[in-house]
Parts: sequence; C-alpha cells; structure tokens
Amino acid sequence: MLLTILGGCGAWPGAGQACSGYLVEHDGFRLLVDPGYATVPRLLELVTADQVDAVFVSHGHPDHCADLNPLLRARALRDDPAAPLPVYSLPRALDAVLALDRPGMLADALVLHEFAAGDRFDVGPFRAQTRLLPHSLPNAGIRLTAGERVLAYTGDTGPSPDVVDLAYGADLLLAEATYADQIPEDSRHHLSSARQAGRQAKQAAVRHLLLTHLQPGTDPTAAQAAARAEYDGEIGIATSGLTVHLP
Repeated sequence: MLLTILGGCGAWPGAGQACSGYLVEHDGFRLLVDPGYATVPRLLELVTADQVDAVFVSHGHPDHCADLNPLLRARALRDDPAAPLPVYSLPRALDAVLALDRPGMLADALVLHEFAAGDRFDVGPFRAQTRLLPHSLPNAGIRLTAGERVLAYTGDTGPSPDVVDLAYGADLLLAEATYADQIPEDSRHHLSSARQAGRQAKQAAVRHLLLTHLQPGTDPTAAQAAARAEYDGEIGIATSGLTVHLP
C-alpha cells in the first residue's frame, strides 16, 4: 500500500499548499481520499484524471471535498469522457459541491455510493470499515485494509474512543491535528490536537502516526513535540508530496 499526501492543511490552503487530499494505491488501484481545496493540481502531477479509480469523502466541508468538482470536470469535459467515477460519501455530504455546475452537467461523470457511518464495503482491493466520529458535520473515519496492511484516517474529529477502535493495531494512523495542544473552547468537541492524536495513537498501538489538517499558523515542530509527549512511535507531518510505503 502506498500513501501520497496531496495536501494536509486544515480549513484553507496556506500559500503554495493544499488542504486534505490523500492518494492511496494498491495493486494498481488508485483511491483518492478527501479531494480538498487545491489538491487536484497536485494529483494531476502524478496521474491523469481518468486514472483515478474511486473517491472517498469523509465529510462535506469544502476543505475535504471542494476539488471533486474540478476532478469531475477534467474527466467529463473532453472529447472522450472517462467512465463514471465511483464516489463514496455519507448521505447528502456532497450536495453543495455537486451543485456548483448547472443541473445534469456532471451527472454522467460519477456514480455516487452513499453509505451510513459504520458500514463496511469493498473499494477495489481495499476493505473499508467506517466509523462515525464527532465533528460539526457528520464525519466518517475510515480503516482501509489491503493484504496485511492497515491505514486508518480520522477525517475531522473531536476526541473520541471510537478513534482508538477504528485505528487499533493499524500500520499507519493519519490523524487530524488542527492545533498543536490547546484547542479553542468552541472547537473542543469537533476538532483535535496533536497531543490528543499522540495519546490515541498510543492507546491504539499503531506503528506510525502522521499528523494532518494542521491549520495554517500551527507550528509543525510544536505539533510533533506535543504528539511525542504522548506517543513514542514514528511521527510525521502530512506535507504535500510526502509518500509513505506500507510494505
């Protein structure tokens, strides 16, 4: 399994960066997870639009799904349109982004598979297990298994024991860490810190922790230090272009 980070900014993309976007590959299958702001230009540096095999969206905030629109345009608005793209999301999570174009313009560009958080399903070679995690919108964390390798991704979430359950024993936990340590009072129930991510990584006995969704202005060094205070395994920051191979 190969993970490529397209972007890892939370809320909005910093200068020269992109929001949440992750390309997960196994046995030639390419799964795009969370096409947030500014991720498609980075994706198209690696593959063509029609080489994406499926998309998974954790929730409907635009920093996690806005670039689904240009991806679908790149597949549909050409002389030889690509086959409809399977897109997996929670019910109605993509209503806003799919309404950006005139009605019906991109209708043939995708096949929408809406699932309930907690569902399990196959996406190409991946076995997907989802879990509802606390956020200001319904958010589905996902556990992807291919062969003997496991990648868990939180989407955006407040602190929850369900994160530990979802990630238990994973080779890699890709965890939202908007803040390094202190979270503003009005966000404590639906966003996480790097310290909390480190604590949950330890409880879940994961092999590798990758912090993502750092809000512009959050110091990556401080985030790693906060996570390190709780977790003594390998810790990284999700930055554009980073690749992680799970052999």
